[in-house]
Amino acid sequence: MQNNYYSTYSCINIYERPSINSKISSQIIYGEKFKVLKKVKNFLKIRTSYDRYHGYIKNKKLINKINPTHKVKVLKTRINKSNNFLPFSSEIEIIKRKKNYVMFEKNKWIKQKDITLINKKQKNFVKIFKSYLNCKYKWGGKTHHGIDCSALIQIFYKFNKIFFPRDTIDQIRYKKGKKTKKKFRIGDIIYWKGHVAVCIDSKKLIHAYGPKKKVIIMPIYETIKRIERTANLKVKKVCKI
Repeated sequence: MQNNYYSTYSCINIYERPSINSKISSQIIYGEKFKVLKKVKNFLKIRTSYDRYHGYIKNKKLINKINPTHKVKVLKTRINKSNNFLPFSSEIEIIKRKKNYVMFEKNKWIKQKDITLINKKQKNFVKIFKSYLNCKYKWGGKTHHGIDCSALIQIFYKFNKIFFPRDTIDQIRYKKGKKTKKKFRIGDIIYWKGHVAVCIDSKKLIHAYGPKKKVIIMPIYETIKRIERTANLKVKKVCKI
């Protein structure tokens, strides 16, 4: 059983094991392509197409015919003036247009100003990261409802159609860089074991920080000292975004 499908849900949790009591390791957002490897009871073992991430999702109604033409360029866009949203980087196929709105599924409309063409690039990574400011820290999260440190970095690459690993341990292996740096610059990605942050200028960084339970901007050097003091972790690698 190896078929390609697309998520038609704003967000689907990926579990480490086929159980809702298992740890959530990541998520699939709307329009994200994945392959079903096998069925395990009420779960599906899947592999995402973008970052080849493995895990289990609850068995849901699946769609295999979407041709995404646009993507969400804001943190979230409201569906039909309801309390339901599509998160940043969701990929949609426009079915119909009406005034300032577009329909992406039957009777599901979002604002046209909230989307852009599927292949449009956004090089302003600081703008993307800052849009998540004060969003809740959530292990395995990838949206405005909650996001973890490695997903915050990865979402920039995903939006720009560039492969980048999901987890910090794999990002460290994948990205070339230096073990240490005396002076930091905008765009420097700082890695610790199990954590990552990115510099938004020469003095401040932004990260989804567990101890603060949110995405937050902090001073670079104070943060390095804080993490070394509280978690006994030194900087493992510094890379350019």
